[in-house]
Amino acid sequence: MKIVVLGGGESGCGAAYLAKKQGLEVFLSDKSAIKDHYKNFLTENAIEFEEGQHDENRILNADWIIKSPGIPKKADLIQKIQNKNIRVSSEIEFASEFTDAKIIAITGSNGKTTTTSLIYHILKNDGMNVGLGGNIGYSFAKQVADENFEFYVLEVSSFQLDDIQNFRPYISLLLNLSQDHLDQYNYDYEEYAMAKFRITENQENDNFFIYNKDDEMSKNILEKFEVKAKMIPFSTKEKLTEGGFINDDQIMVKLQEEFSMKIEELSLIGNHNVANSLAASIAGKILEISNESIRNSLMTFQAVEHRLEFVTEINGVKYINDSKATNVNAAYYALESMKNPTIWIVGGVDKGNDYTEIEDLVKRKVKAIVCLGLDNQKIIDFFKDKKEYIYSTSSMEEAVKTAKSLATKNDAVLLSPCCASFDLFKNYEDRGKQFKEQVLKKKVIS
Repeated sequence: MKIVVLGGGESGCGAAYLAKKQGLEVFLSDKSAIKDHYKNFLTENAIEFEEGQHDENRILNADWIIKSPGIPKKADLIQKIQNKNIRVSSEIEFASEFTDAKIIAITGSNGKTTTTSLIYHILKNDGMNVGLGGNIGYSFAKQVADENFEFYVLEVSSFQLDDIQNFRPYISLLLNLSQDHLDQYNYDYEEYAMAKFRITENQENDNFFIYNKDDEMSKNILEKFEVKAKMIPFSTKEKLTEGGFINDDQIMVKLQEEFSMKIEELSLIGNHNVANSLAASIAGKILEISNESIRNSLMTFQAVEHRLEFVTEINGVKYINDSKATNVNAAYYALESMKNPTIWIVGGVDKGNDYTEIEDLVKRKVKAIVCLGLDNQKIIDFFKDKKEYIYSTSSMEEAVKTAKSLATKNDAVLLSPCCASFDLFKNYEDRGKQFKEQVLKKKVIS
């Protein structure tokens, strides 16, 4: 069987490595330059590759193509591949065919990385033999090739789910839905939502589907989408007879046995993280982890980098890095959790954002807006009649300098961009790191 891997990043190199270990004929192609450490990895493992071009003849003669989630499905090459009816899979689909491990897969518009990391922490803390992968950490495929894990906790994006055929998690979680990546889904919210629901489409009645009962779009889809897995809801708004919910000042999970814990004992802050903790606790109880072990994990978990990450306090001003907030809904959660008057750094590559969702929060909580991007006009136009102080910047240094000059004691400076990072940065991690560097530069101790 001829395997062609498109994309020479973490997932592509991992998929090529797994194919090689399975004795399959494999060729990797990347239209861009491949990073040196990945090139060295491919060379060391005798994996044939090309960079800076696509050999279309060779690609179109493949039996199975493993596509990087970063390659748009509308790309000309992908259209040609589909016209030839060649099977196209994501790395998670490919790797899942070569493991018998139980998979816990997490998707949603927001909170995926936090909840995936939290569930991994719960399992690891309980002594389980578990790997972490998907859209986070090391390649799932490479771990399948080299490790012998009994469980995998995978963060899964809609782009990865677009390219599945048989992927069947033991437990799937759909945390929430909000308008994101609509440019890749014909600006159709329901089309994007259906891509997320693919996480459960191959599940059977011996599997579990954890979902958000408060989420409006999920409710709409569930009215017409058949889920074969055992459905377990969570809610922060109503008490449930089965699933996860809030009871006074506690989170509660009711399954075969009950689990409860005071909200104030959770290591994560904010209402959205109460929901994430409920979803993770349900997964823990399905896997028969003890209440004591789950409680300990929820108390000791450290927040994910670039997700409401406290950086420092300078002259009574708190600096918070939420660079991973690449859509409006994520920024909503961040602004909602702010307790101090906030200087809000926002902007980047707009993905069809509608800022009305956060308009009221911005009016109540934001002292000044600092736009950061090559084109800030849409944000300025939306908020110009709603906020007196709006500033336009085009570098992180300028944005942080402006925010520092505006902030006074007991304020907070929040980077929660609402947008993709690719106009000025390599990715959201690069954006978050630059924010932290600029904040900590010439730190003045009062």
